[in-house]
Amino acid sequence: MTRVKRGVTARARHKRELQRAKGYRTTRSKHIKKARETNLHAGVYAYRDRHNRKRDMRRLWIVRINAAVQQFGLSYREFMSNLKKANIVINRKVLAELAVSEPKAFEAIIAAAKKA
Repeated sequence: MTRVKRGVTARARHKRELQRAKGYRTTRSKHIKKARETNLHAGVYAYRDRHNRKRDMRRLWIVRINAAVQQFGLSYREFMSNLKKANIVINRKVLAELAVSEPKAFEAIIAAAKKA
């Protein structure tokens, strides 16, 4: 009976883990235990922040829309309410983009919303 030598497999696994930990400082990128721990945390943070990014982007869009609408004497709340009454269905992402890059089109939407 021959014994199974696992050095090659372990080395490959360690190498893969250390490769993922590249760019981390001090022992986090050199020692396998620290690298594994750091990679696990990095995964948790990445998962959490993929969801938080959606929250942050919505917040940014609302701030941009509010800033653009204030110039026309409306508040964000009033503007969104008027949009609903006028049956204008445009999401916040598009509204924010229009407010920044297409002010004329955004002004037309505000005018349509004010009529309602």
